[in-house]
Amino acid sequence: MAYYGIATNLVVYLSKELQEGTVQSANNVTNWAGTVWILPILGAYVADAHLGRFWTFAIASAVYFSGMILLTLAVSVPGLKPQKGIFYCALYIVAVGTGGTKPNISTMGADQFDEFESKERTHKLSFFNWWMFSIFFGTLFSNTFLVYLQDHVGWSLGYGVPTAGLGISILVFFLGTPLYRHKLPVGSPFTKMAQVLVAAARKWNVALPHDPMELHELGLEEYEKLVRTTGSTSPWHLTPVTQVEETKQMMKMLPILATTIIPSALVAQIGTLFIKQGTTLNRSMGPHFEIPPACLAAFVTIFMLLSIIVYDRAFMPYIKRLTGNPRGITLLQRMGIGFLLQIIVMVAACLAERKRLEVAAQHNRLGRLDIVPLTIFILLPQFALMGVADCFMEVAKLEFFYDQAPQGMKSLGTSYFTSSIGLGQFLSSFLVRTVSEVTERRNGKGRGWILNNLNVSHLDYYYGLLVVLALVNFVVYLLVAKLFVYNVEGLDPKRQVMVQHHDGGDDDDGIVGIPKQ
Repeated sequence: MAYYGIATNLVVYLSKELQEGTVQSANNVTNWAGTVWILPILGAYVADAHLGRFWTFAIASAVYFSGMILLTLAVSVPGLKPQKGIFYCALYIVAVGTGGTKPNISTMGADQFDEFESKERTHKLSFFNWWMFSIFFGTLFSNTFLVYLQDHVGWSLGYGVPTAGLGISILVFFLGTPLYRHKLPVGSPFTKMAQVLVAAARKWNVALPHDPMELHELGLEEYEKLVRTTGSTSPWHLTPVTQVEETKQMMKMLPILATTIIPSALVAQIGTLFIKQGTTLNRSMGPHFEIPPACLAAFVTIFMLLSIIVYDRAFMPYIKRLTGNPRGITLLQRMGIGFLLQIIVMVAACLAERKRLEVAAQHNRLGRLDIVPLTIFILLPQFALMGVADCFMEVAKLEFFYDQAPQGMKSLGTSYFTSSIGLGQFLSSFLVRTVSEVTERRNGKGRGWILNNLNVSHLDYYYGLLVVLALVNFVVYLLVAKLFVYNVEGLDPKRQVMVQHHDGGDDDDGIVGIPKQ
């Protein structure tokens, strides 16, 4: 609730209160949101390597709460100088705090299920559906009640309520501490991956054993008795095969991660240009009430929640009887459906914007502050369809990166999910600025695609460009997904094997396994 209580209406605050233009306000939103979603890489590192998920979340939530308090003060106390500087400082303190909470709280929740208990393993299959449900339920509150408070009552109360809500949720989290299953940190995943890559680079010209049976796994006690080496035992020379496989598991997800960046850039339009469109339309609902433009984001949440319920309770049980897959369809298939739906969203946005521009021209509403005589609900299809797309894309993406990450790198896997969103936000900033500058330079000043005056802009062309990029990206995704091999579930993480590097000796084969007894 706290994050979306800020993010949903931030572009409106920057435009109205801080007097920022279309490109500047949109990019400041996406740059901040990109930071929010990219910093979980650092949070995952701290959790996996040093503090563990519980303490990383605990410390980060305190930073998060401090940032929210400062943000509330920045919009409440006019005498706070420089107000704009303090406001942005508070925003980025919030970003640092969320960097520690986002990759760890969902991972910690999934950790509460025992993979070796069939009943708990079954419940875990629905965990991420209901996890996203709870997030979007809080988002729905932010997109309706909080947005109304911010637009019609004041920013002080509009930011104060989510700040108080965050404080209460942190308290509730700590009250449950005795009941949690805590997993100890197992070392930095980045260091482990770097060790494998360095060792591989040092051995690039060494032949592999001819007999794959030479590379097999031993229990820890057997390993301690049998392992011998005639070379260096440094982890930068000698790495367990389990560590090699973990690195391969993380690296093989990178192509999938790369193909999720453009879809995340499409999602970024919800909180920026989609909202800016809404400010130019007729928002009246009766003689005495105007719907805040950011409230349309509530329809993303509503359709997301409804789609999750239908998916989990109707679609998944039916389809898994046909496919035999416990999830009904694979995670990559579910993501693929989300890809297609997001493309349809941008087509709908393009058509709606074209209609808006036609009506604006017909009624000569071409001024920057002119309201086009067209209902804001013409934008409803693009918001609603994005909610359905999120049910497929975002839930599957989160579960995929968590599920396919090795046991000791689950937080890093979750940070892959957040990183894809963050990179998409930064890509959106790049595209908006580049398209604005290039089209205005090419067509003449005041004739670009994205101007401060949206009534003479061409957001329809920009949305069309996003459709083309998304289609090309979808083709690449299909190729990458077809080549992806899922991990086998249920492997014992304690079984290890050493890849040994011999610097010399009578039977120096370069890289050999522990001889099988």
